[in-house]
Amino acid sequence: MTLSSLFQPDISQRFSKKVLEIFHYQYTNVFIYQNYVNYLGINPKEVKLLENIPFLPIELFKKEVILDSISNHEYKSLISYTKPVNPNFDVLFSSSGTTGLNTSKHYVRSLELYEESFQNGFNQFYGDIKDYVLLALLPSYLERDGSSLIYMVQKLMERGHNLESGFYLDDLEGLRNQMEGLRERKQKTILIGVTYALLDFVEKFPDFWFPELIVMETGGMKGKRKEMVREELHQILNHAFKTSNIHSEYGMTELLSQAYSQGNGRFRCPPWMKVLIRETQDPFSYQEEGKAGGLNVVDLANIHSCSFIATQDLGKVYPDGSFEILGRFDHSDIRGCNLLMETGS
Repeated sequence: MTLSSLFQPDISQRFSKKVLEIFHYQYTNVFIYQNYVNYLGINPKEVKLLENIPFLPIELFKKEVILDSISNHEYKSLISYTKPVNPNFDVLFSSSGTTGLNTSKHYVRSLELYEESFQNGFNQFYGDIKDYVLLALLPSYLERDGSSLIYMVQKLMERGHNLESGFYLDDLEGLRNQMEGLRERKQKTILIGVTYALLDFVEKFPDFWFPELIVMETGGMKGKRKEMVREELHQILNHAFKTSNIHSEYGMTELLSQAYSQGNGRFRCPPWMKVLIRETQDPFSYQEEGKAGGLNVVDLANIHSCSFIATQDLGKVYPDGSFEILGRFDHSDIRGCNLLMETGS
């Protein structure tokens, strides 16, 4: 499987062909995905369009090892794997989860591929990272191991070679002081933060302002605050920082690519990523553009795990390919996520 062409400028023209190539590769080499496709009674030879491809329920990343080219013995050993180094993969990313719940695990065979994906994605939406100071207010992610977001932000800081970039845990005053200096010099700056921490900052420093700052929220209250709708959150942050737009990043442990919103909550994907909307009552049918449903994500960078994921997010896709997040499925598994348990996989 050739990967070097994923991030070339012409991938948009080759997307449909690449999708089918990766589907057949993963059907052959990722046996959890193969079992799922077989259980659905789908003949892979009859899959000719993206819409024919089965999307793997994201819940399976909590229960199974989604990784290509491993033996049954290796699969069984990885189910309980905890050590940081293994010949089968470069790193194990895990999600933050509510206490007592299983977390998602993404066995990443190639960190180089992940780095290529997030670097090319960032470049497409924001240009050269060397032009920016990157500040990160991500306490919930810093306080645990295995965060793919922390890895991405750390690597972007390293590639930016700007000594003023950095992470902030509890030092909100230090963050304010740093941004005041950057504001005075009119330095291009990105502040990426988890939602509740950004709200903590603007409440502690209600008079702070930085109109040129790019504020990028990653979503989530992590149990620290009551959830609020996006419009309300962005209004609070816009008013506090005196900015015109609040940016957002859409990513997750199970993906190696990110979509970005540069305002108004409308996300756009890099060319090797695509979002489709499935019907909520029939996960194998699709909604028309502009109608709400469950998000199915195609991430071609997920070549070694699964590029076709049925998430638990609800949203809409618009004619220009952008999409909006409306919420999540509440207290219910996506239909089909327990199918493999019945097959004895």
